[in-house]
Amino acid sequence: MSAKARGRLFWRWRRNPLKRRSDVVEAWVALVAGLVMTVGGTAAGVATSAAVERPLLAQRAERHRVPARLLEDAPVAAPGADGTRADRVPATVRWKAPDGTAHTGTARVREGSAAGTATVVWIDRRGRVVREPLTQQEAESRAALTGVTAATGVCLVTLAGRRVVRWRLDRCRAAQWERAWAEVEPRWSSRGG
Repeated sequence: MSAKARGRLFWRWRRNPLKRRSDVVEAWVALVAGLVMTVGGTAAGVATSAAVERPLLAQRAERHRVPARLLEDAPVAAPGADGTRADRVPATVRWKAPDGTAHTGTARVREGSAAGTATVVWIDRRGRVVREPLTQQEAESRAALTGVTAATGVCLVTLAGRRVVRWRLDRCRAAQWERAWAEVEPRWSSRGG
């Protein structure tokens, strides 16, 4: 870093007879905001990512695939508002739970499948049909995205706080300038006598 750039960066920390108390406050607020964004943003991102990823991976361990049979013909999916069609539709299926008991319920299957077609459903510990859990990569990606969002939120809130403090300091400086000018201006103008 050049001496000129360093001088611009650290000008509020140097001794200067023109330096105001508000300049020092602004320098400290900038320093604290930088620390909060780097340390706090990182900590918030890591903590949020871990908090989101843990239940998603646990969900994967609690859910199991089991074979099932369709009890009715699966309907053909109606086109959506944007013209696309869903490849999976709800239909009634029968499966056996891990304890051997037969269960009947609604699951999402390929559209247009005939009754009696073999399919696979995901069940929880109690044998109820649940959605397919996210893959490990999907869970990690979702957790990482949530962590980045949390870190970004901390940084944006910190920047907004710094902006509010700077706005208040600018108002105080402007008021100080007005008071000082009210004292000096009469001496410089013809109104001063």
